[in-house]
Amino acid sequence: MTYSATISGSCRSIVVLLLALLLVACRSTTPSPRGLDAAEATSLDTVTLNIWHDRNDWPRRQMLIVDALRRLDPDVILLQEVLQDATLPNQAESLAQQLGYSWHFVSVDPPDRVRRYGNAILTRQPPQARGDRSLQPLDDYRVAGWVRASVHGRPLNIYVVHLNVTDRSGATRARQISDLLAFVEATRGDAPVLIGGDFNTTAGSAELAPLRAGYIDSYAAGHPGVDPEGPQHVTLNPLYNEPARIDHLFAQTDAFRPIQARRILDEPEADGVWASDHFGVWARLQWLPASRPAR
Repeated sequence: MTYSATISGSCRSIVVLLLALLLVACRSTTPSPRGLDAAEATSLDTVTLNIWHDRNDWPRRQMLIVDALRRLDPDVILLQEVLQDATLPNQAESLAQQLGYSWHFVSVDPPDRVRRYGNAILTRQPPQARGDRSLQPLDDYRVAGWVRASVHGRPLNIYVVHLNVTDRSGATRARQISDLLAFVEATRGDAPVLIGGDFNTTAGSAELAPLRAGYIDSYAAGHPGVDPEGPQHVTLNPLYNEPARIDHLFAQTDAFRPIQARRILDEPEADGVWASDHFGVWARLQWLPASRPAR
């Protein structure tokens, strides 16, 4: 009887051990949010796009933009030239509702004005904080937007801008970059930073030097060994503009490592319709180990 009891006890122990191992295996194979594997859960996918307000059949272009963004499924979307008017619902809100994102729209136009024009940030999770700052000079009607949101359990500060286009000397953009960086320092806390939008100048221009001191050009980093200003990398649609790469995603240098980047919406439909007069930019950033998930 002693021998039989020992065998029975051993069997029970083996069964308990097997059940424990099975439970651990099930937990380890449970997909991360949105079905991401471990590597993808430590990355940040983001898009910037100037949507060209309501020009050239916005309802049709809106469908193209939504389809592309739905396929890409980015964590963060930055939009410029966002418009709302009496007969036009806020374009950022419309895109966010169709994609299932939260949205934050910023404009120098007062909230009670029917027609408002500005920039927007779309995130999967509702922002924990948000704000905006008008950029100097005030008669240039430029504004920076900010949200702090959680991305895969990590806090992230996200900023969107659309800088001056008329001052060819770059002095006005330099002043606006100074305002932007002051805004970032006043709001960022201890969370990493992503800055994107339409800068109306190339990433290597003199006026962006203070930005480059702490932030990396994600698109250029995603194309090592090539000239990122070459004709195959422009973001201004040559059909409508003098071609140049002016749409950028700048990531905090000590928080992210850019691993992939490409243009999006850079081909017309079969009938010749383009999504915008700009091409969008998509980038995948790897969080560096020091950028730990929020508790």
